[in-house]
Amino acid sequence: MKYTHTLAAAVLAAAAILTVSPATAALTPGDANANACVEQGRATMKVRPGGAVIADPNELTPAEAAAREADLRYWLAARGKMDGDSVTALAPTVPVVVHVIRRDTTRAGGNIPDSMITNQIAVLNNAYAGRTGGLGTNTGFQFTLQAINRVTNPSWYPIQYNSSTERAMKAQLRQGGPGTLNIYTGELSSGLLGWATFPSSSIGSYDGAVILAESLPGGTASPYNLGDTATHEVGHWLNLYHTFQGGCSGSGDQVADTPAERSAAFGCPTGRNTCSTAGVDPIHNFMDYTDDSCMYEFTPGQASRMQAAWAAYRA
Repeated sequence: MKYTHTLAAAVLAAAAILTVSPATAALTPGDANANACVEQGRATMKVRPGGAVIADPNELTPAEAAAREADLRYWLAARGKMDGDSVTALAPTVPVVVHVIRRDTTRAGGNIPDSMITNQIAVLNNAYAGRTGGLGTNTGFQFTLQAINRVTNPSWYPIQYNSSTERAMKAQLRQGGPGTLNIYTGELSSGLLGWATFPSSSIGSYDGAVILAESLPGGTASPYNLGDTATHEVGHWLNLYHTFQGGCSGSGDQVADTPAERSAAFGCPTGRNTCSTAGVDPIHNFMDYTDDSCMYEFTPGQASRMQAAWAAYRA
């Protein structure tokens, strides 16, 4: 659900929502303009009930996805790795800094309690260790809460996607290196649940994930209040596409063990099969759009892809 920027010179985080840019020219892997994101052909972004219908910048065009894949291969080779399958299994411990962006010090103003944040870290650790229902894959990633930073600034509230205020907020607040996950919580514009940046060869201040505060565990954004909006967005931060990327044709989400899916699934539609030759849709995957209670897995292929991206961009 989510972004713009440039893959090799900033973060592929997204062009402005609802902005249509010219098609990206052919790019050389490693080029400063590699994988510049354009807004065309987007799926509808997952939003809260009643939210605006807007395009999802984390749903890439075929050209954008191809450019990203070329860039990933380039940087894996540059770091002595041939491909995702050859990356030695890692067990990264990811430090997390949570920035609580609030209008004032009330809960209604975005001031969620520490308990919701610590519970969110537990949800991430369970999801990425394959412990959500005991049915997923252990991806090797662990998350540790390094700091909670509370910021009262009405001019940043609500957080407006891809705005000058969002960029200023991140430039002022972001902490750590390329392997530090910065999460920004608060009320979000247009009824959004969240967005995140894909990794790149040059991690800038825009890097991180923006999450609706009330989507954290115990929040009010039912059915998206068990913490898996953050699980999904961190998946993008670790280079996963949506399970429905590319629809029924092409390379889809670049992961062989997630069946192709024509479009995003909502709710928990058991037995859904939108690509007749590819198996039942992966509605339980964290990278679909289903309700939090329906999600419980990453696949081994997704784990390998995240490990490869970590080795290429964030290690």
